[in-house]
Amino acid sequence: MEPGRDDALLLATARLVMAVTTRAADQVGDLSPVQLRALTVLAEFGIANLVQLTEAMDVTASTTSRLVDRLVAAGLVDRRASVTTRREISLRLTDAGAAVLARYDQLRVAGLRDRIAALGAADRAVLRAGLFALVGADGGTGPG
Repeated sequence: MEPGRDDALLLATARLVMAVTTRAADQVGDLSPVQLRALTVLAEFGIANLVQLTEAMDVTASTTSRLVDRLVAAGLVDRRASVTTRREISLRLTDAGAAVLARYDQLRVAGLRDRIAALGAADRAVLRAGLFALVGADGGTGPG
């Protein structure tokens, strides 16, 4: 690897993905990228408690608590007492939250597909193989 040149390529890639993500977030509505990230993490877990969400998002507990309050108020997340312990809460997406997340994901995929479509067939094949190698066999779908 050539550190200077490769670093510039990685930075340009990160900026491209962020631009696609930001555009998709703008089209979804009044949710911030952090709120959309929380919805994504909750979808990956199915049901999570506040600690799991905090750790997966790598933010403070107070930040997560305020974030969950806003998502609950918006009707996107359901917060209930845990069935396993009264000291915990269980968080899960509502149908509305799942619909918003599905739309967000569709917009992000469409934005990336548009960029990839501009490549030739051989470059698309190389990119696909490289992306699978980068994110792993599961397509990068683990929690967090």
